Amino acid sequence: MSSVTLGIIGSGQLGSLLCQAAKKLKIKTVVISNDKDGPAQKYTDQFIFSNYNDKEKIDKFIDLVDIVTYEFENIPFEVLIKIDKKKKVLPKPEINKIIQNRRLEKEFVNNLGINTTEWAFIKSSEDVKKNIKLLPGILKTNTLGYDGHGQLVLNSLSDLKKDWCFTSDYILEKRVKLKKEISVVITRYENGENYIYEPIENIHKDQILNFSKIPADINLNTYKKSQDIAKLIADKLDYVGTMCVEYFIDDSENLLLNEIAPRVHNSGHLTINAFSVSQFENHVRAVTKLKKKEVKKICNAQMHNILGNEIQEYRNRSFKAEELFFDYEKKAIKEKRKMGHLTILKK
Repeated sequence: MSSVTLGIIGSGQLGSLLCQAAKKLKIKTVVISNDKDGPAQKYTDQFIFSNYNDKEKIDKFIDLVDIVTYEFENIPFEVLIKIDKKKKVLPKPEINKIIQNRRLEKEFVNNLGINTTEWAFIKSSEDVKKNIKLLPGILKTNTLGYDGHGQLVLNSLSDLKKDWCFTSDYILEKRVKLKKEISVVITRYENGENYIYEPIENIHKDQILNFSKIPADINLNTYKKSQDIAKLIADKLDYVGTMCVEYFIDDSENLLLNEIAPRVHNSGHLTINAFSVSQFENHVRAVTKLKKKEVKKICNAQMHNILGNEIQEYRNRSFKAEELFFDYEKKAIKEKRKMGHLTILKK
């Protein structure tokens, strides 16, 4: 058993898979979460149920661990800073502060010369009217949005609901004529070494990831450019750990950055079986200062997300040798909730 104890904030499926990767490396984990039923507690060495503003339990968590990481980005910045003063948090809290704020994130990547969809910062309906050129577009909350939450499709000004209340900041993104979506998962180590997985092609349904596959059906220029941008971002942020960069490809083959996830990512689940070192193992290695391990691709793969009641069918069926079923073992089945995934290995 390693002498390092890894603290993980969050107990969902990403936390579970991080715990399993750590166990493989003989690294002890402690998970803290505000979800008392979070599935990661089944795989961690110690689980702390706590709100993130509970000083006593946060202090207990800090005392038990040597290094801290997180499975989701919507953690109060003040909490990450408090922890980081005593035990290093990776990725750095300052990175999370940028990426959990859509405006700061877009300004950061645009300043690097990276193209995104056209966008504007919105605080009122008047701001929408001033940016009518961005319609049809999507109005998104500036913070706390994921899997389609906090989004409103605006085809015209008439779609602004009369009872829509601008209680927070938003960004308005112009809709693009979308050809496809891809993502690039990269792990960067403290010494600047990295491993960049090949681009993954993704299909979303109702703003939730439905299907991912490698190889992505893209040209060589897009393949290389998407990896180069991911490396540039990781280097500029002095990033440590695994992150994912998501892109749109429009009907003119323009590559447009959609968003950055400062963590392991749903589209990267297929790396568990398609590569010799998964995104989860690479993340644990990077944040705990283990040596980078050579990564080899084993095979092509497809990954299907299993949502809501679909899980019941999968729990009661048999699978072929090339089909790998992952049940996240969540207690409550809710519509559109990610309950598991199926990876299908391809030649």
